[in-house]
Amino acid sequence: MPTLDAAMAEVAAEIDRRFDALLAVPDDARATLYQAMRHAAIGGGKRLRPLLVYATADLFGVDRDCAGRAATAIEAIHVYSLIHDDLPAMDNDDLRRGKPTVHKAFDEATAVLAGDCLHALAFDILADPRTHADPAIRAELVLDLARAAGPSGMAGGQMMDLAAEHARFDLDGVTRLQQMKTGALISAAVEAGAILGRAPAAARTGLRGYARDLGLAFQIADDLLDIEGDEALAGKKLRKDGEAGKETFLSLLGVDRGREQCAMLVAQAIEHLHGFGDDADLLRATARYVVERDH
Repeated sequence: MPTLDAAMAEVAAEIDRRFDALLAVPDDARATLYQAMRHAAIGGGKRLRPLLVYATADLFGVDRDCAGRAATAIEAIHVYSLIHDDLPAMDNDDLRRGKPTVHKAFDEATAVLAGDCLHALAFDILADPRTHADPAIRAELVLDLARAAGPSGMAGGQMMDLAAEHARFDLDGVTRLQQMKTGALISAAVEAGAILGRAPAAARTGLRGYARDLGLAFQIADDLLDIEGDEALAGKKLRKDGEAGKETFLSLLGVDRGREQCAMLVAQAIEHLHGFGDDADLLRATARYVVERDH
């Protein structure tokens, strides 16, 4: 098994290559739109979700190209969400992944359309027969990602996050918000690998437990970085939640207890993989990375 650093570098390069091919700039009036999509999709980012697709798919011997297509689709949804999240009507951010946000580099209308197009591209990729020969597998991939991205998943969690600027959430409310906003797409990445591999029900149960705990740990770690991190390393503005008066895991738990909870969730996530043996070491390393990262 490659080291986590090597695997992340390989996945990042592969996803960049795929977006480069998918988003070739046309010689017509859509050129700016494609340039905006490329600005957001190519270069930078941890590529955590694609890595989870690849690592899970590898457990079941899935063809690398099929896994890559599913990974790119999920990353397209993630990138679209970042473009829209950064808009003035949402978080109003100027910096993402160390470079100007799309609405700053281009304009707001182009940013909206770039996000819309990446959203559509994700399902275009998954529905294509090249992703899997079995239409039932493709349909399951589409359904799972649609649910993860929609009102019961990421977009619904984003709405709750906007409401958090004016409403008070208890720990259960913050947990539900983050399971939707952040956790749903992480779970979809793990689930995609399992779907492609026709994983049996027992295997999926363990993987779903892993993804659920990993998603919550990731968000607590993100909250810790938001108050303790370096903006230069993060490539984005930090300490926004505190300035907006939002309840977070840390505002409710405190920093020390939050760090303990994060470590406990990572340990639980790893325990869910006990039935996979050494084949799941990359998933285990990814879980540990969540609490060790500095950006």
